[in-house]
Amino acid sequence: MKKIPSFTINHLTLLPGLYVSRKDFLECEVLTTFDIRLTAPNREPVLNTGAIHAIEHLGATYLRNNNEWKDKVIYFGPMGCRTGFYLILVGNLESKNIIPLMRDLFAFIREYDEDIPGTSAEACGNYGDMDLNSAKTYADKYYNDVLNNIDKSRLNY
Repeated sequence: MKKIPSFTINHLTLLPGLYVSRKDFLECEVLTTFDIRLTAPNREPVLNTGAIHAIEHLGATYLRNNNEWKDKVIYFGPMGCRTGFYLILVGNLESKNIIPLMRDLFAFIREYDEDIPGTSAEACGNYGDMDLNSAKTYADKYYNDVLNNIDKSRLNY
């Protein structure tokens, strides 16, 4: 079988960043998948599941309510390796195009201090596994260490 592109990236040198993972073409639309890498793969601890779950709920809620981007959001969710998230947006985009959106998103998460949306048994299949404090810590670290002074080394594989 053909190796998928994300398995061709050297995860031993990959830094936390904001990368274009792939572009897919659906009729006349381009779907851009972003790799929102919060931790250095195989070198830093992976994100805990409660934090991932909280970031997923907060991120999806924020993105789908963002006036500028909500109609372009296809998906926001965690990577199986637990080192970051994927965001799929409609449009032929580059990482630099969404830096302001990511700054707003991660500022929203790090400052969030209410009940996490969708945290009831009726709304979520694992509602009890949420860790807002850890989510805020990860969001703050990503904002300060990556998004605050992002450069080309953290925008392109």
